[in-house]
Amino acid sequence: MMNAPLARTSFRPADLRHPGWAGMRHLPGDNGALLHLPFWDTARFLRDPLGYTRRQYERHGPVFRVNHFGGWSAVLIGPDALELTLFDKDRIFSSELGWGPILNRLFPRGLMLMDFDEHRAHRKALGVAFKPEPMRAYMAALNDGIAARVERWRAAGAIAAYPEIKALTLDLAATSFLGIPWGPEADRINRAFVDMVQAAVGLVRTPLPGTKMGRGVAGRRFMSAFFGREIAARRGKAGDDIFTQICNVVDEEGQLLGDQTIIDHMNFLMMAAHDTLTSSLTATVMLLAQHPQWQEQLRAEAAAVGADQLAHDRLGELPLAELVFKEALRLYPPVPSLPRRALSAFHFAGHDMPAGTHVGINPMLTHRLAEHWPDPDRFDPTRHTAANSRGRHRYAWVPFGGGAHMCLGLHFAMMQAKAFLFHLLGRARIEILPGAGARWQLFPMPKPRDGLPVRLAPL
Repeated sequence: MMNAPLARTSFRPADLRHPGWAGMRHLPGDNGALLHLPFWDTARFLRDPLGYTRRQYERHGPVFRVNHFGGWSAVLIGPDALELTLFDKDRIFSSELGWGPILNRLFPRGLMLMDFDEHRAHRKALGVAFKPEPMRAYMAALNDGIAARVERWRAAGAIAAYPEIKALTLDLAATSFLGIPWGPEADRINRAFVDMVQAAVGLVRTPLPGTKMGRGVAGRRFMSAFFGREIAARRGKAGDDIFTQICNVVDEEGQLLGDQTIIDHMNFLMMAAHDTLTSSLTATVMLLAQHPQWQEQLRAEAAAVGADQLAHDRLGELPLAELVFKEALRLYPPVPSLPRRALSAFHFAGHDMPAGTHVGINPMLTHRLAEHWPDPDRFDPTRHTAANSRGRHRYAWVPFGGGAHMCLGLHFAMMQAKAFLFHLLGRARIEILPGAGARWQLFPMPKPRDGLPVRLAPL
């Protein structure tokens, strides 16, 4: 039964142990990490995640060991590595045990922290909220919310794109996920999610006062109480929002999901829905501001729809907007690195790795490998046309993950992105300010360090 605890031995060895240095020493890696100074190696990575990973790949190849966040792990680079771990036909790689050390204090029992049959059952239940009929209902709310926010931006003339887009995605989450407008708790909710995400990569893993983890755990308590108060009112009620539908979902045994299960799923889904989308839309805005010729093409495409609102059944009329969004996701994948843990020994790229190995896979660098993406740092949405994608490894582009853990809301994200570009470019021209967006924090989710100041010029 879905709500019953999963027997810990039902899918993993009871005696699974971390192989430690003894089991990892045969892998290539920097000798500096041998000093067992995990925070030094972690700091090097966090200072420049893309550059650090690229240097390791160029020096050691597609497999190398690192000593990050207090423990040894094997990093696997490239589409073959992503296919091995994400498709996972032999059920070797646990997502729960990979993400658990990072997220268990913050997003425990979210869909991403489940494996195999348990994950399949919960994914099937939650999938009800992302079927065509609910998606059509969400679309009306998206049109209204985005259009109103864009009008405010246009009136202001200049905005800091990242915080403004974050406020927008929270508004959209309120309507499509919760079915309510944000009230006076809006700022506290926003702060809670920021604190939870930032805590995921805090060097101090104990929730001590004043630490990122301390703030993140407090944010989780706040959000859990927020969702918990609402569940009883949603039971047995009809509603177009995702929260109400999940409150009335039944599992494969015909049972309603438990309150804590709903709280855990909503915490995770809200984070995934607004933080990742904020990152991706901000990257899209910056890239369009830097390449105004693409703005003009998308503006003409939107005008050809011939309507003030973008209907759900007309999303297919914006193929160029989809290409642009896909290229932004390639250059700035919202989840740049994915952890797994091996439940049994495996072999990859000439290296044997023992059971228990913590594994890191890396969409961020894979998306910029020249052997799969010529001139990889250049913005070129035409890479994603059917003709140009032919023959490319199917795991060379994985911003939504892959296999059983493919993002449940990927179509929802694409729908929001198209609606956003439809309304924004139909009302204004984006102009980048000098130096804006020059430096990005790429981990745990990409965001511009300066907030990305832009000007919205009238058409």
